[in-house]
Amino acid sequence: MAFHHVAVATRDVQGNHRFYTEATGFELVKVVAAKSPEGGWAKHLFYETGGGELIAFWDLHDDSLPKPVPTAIATGLGLPLWSNHIAFHAIDLDDIKRRRERWLSHGHDVAEIDHGWCLSIYTTDPNGILVEFCTMTRALDANDRAEALRLLADPHPPLASGGDQVVFHKATRAGGGEVS
Repeated sequence: MAFHHVAVATRDVQGNHRFYTEATGFELVKVVAAKSPEGGWAKHLFYETGGGELIAFWDLHDDSLPKPVPTAIATGLGLPLWSNHIAFHAIDLDDIKRRRERWLSHGHDVAEIDHGWCLSIYTTDPNGILVEFCTMTRALDANDRAEALRLLADPHPPLASGGDQVVFHKATRAGGGEVS
């Protein structure tokens, strides 16, 4: 089952809009402005990501909230940047290349990782959130599923050798997110 939408707060609604429309290629399709239960108000901005799925952002206006609004869903909690992140589907390797070049042309550094079963590209958005596009490079089969269940049950699983190939792509112009 697909997501309808995932919603997170934004601290820079205009920078966020530029990132998700211009640099990422999504379309703003709906905005709802309403009072919030706490007494302030908010805009809920919905962007179509493809395939009928949406990502939404809260532009919060409430004097009781900290300024600026904390939005980093990983580092804001003291976790590594890579732990909590948003991953979007890329159709194939050509789609990954197009999206990588688009991010780079908009000033966003990109990390590219071949995980052996999928290929991913990463950058950070204006909220300090790691954003990923990922495409499968091979089908997951019954052996993968059996290994997944075995590793889930193992309290001390063998660790992967760290053989993922990582390539860093530096943007040719400034102004985008950095990948750590």
